[in-house]
Amino acid sequence: MSSDPQTLVLGGGCFWCLEAVYLRVRGVLAVESGYCNGHVVNPSYEQVCAGNTGHVEVVRITFDPAQISLRQLLDIFFAIHDPTTPNQQGNDVGPQYRSGIYFETTEQEQTARAMMKALADSGVYRAPIVTELMPLTNYWRAEDYHQNYFAQHPNQGYCAFVVAPKVSKFEHHFALLRR
Repeated sequence: MSSDPQTLVLGGGCFWCLEAVYLRVRGVLAVESGYCNGHVVNPSYEQVCAGNTGHVEVVRITFDPAQISLRQLLDIFFAIHDPTTPNQQGNDVGPQYRSGIYFETTEQEQTARAMMKALADSGVYRAPIVTELMPLTNYWRAEDYHQNYFAQHPNQGYCAFVVAPKVSKFEHHFALLRR
């Protein structure tokens, strides 16, 4: 039984990493790489990478809430990236790589806020969570060559050494949520 699809927009470093993971999640219907919450209309990858458009590299996840919950999607999000490093994930540095949850509904905002508080209170992270929680604005789909990037370039250096370990981590820790 399926219900009306919902979307969730997340930023957690390079969008190739998030896309590769979420494409493997049961109940995820589609994943699109894009940019959001900046001030430039329809920015290019090069503009976003320059770090002065205000945009974040994100994925827009379309999912069936009858198969996977918002909470489960956020559990995966917090497990596969470091929400404590401002404007950085590993060697990817710049405001376009910041951690963020860009909500479209009150439910998304409330669920994310409660989850972030619970994680902060639990002490699971050694540093404070810096994930920004903001309404989604100025979303733009990334260029075609960014879509499904990992599947098309698994042996490319970044994919092999950065994306693949995140995919493996997901597959190991979330086996019950795999397709």
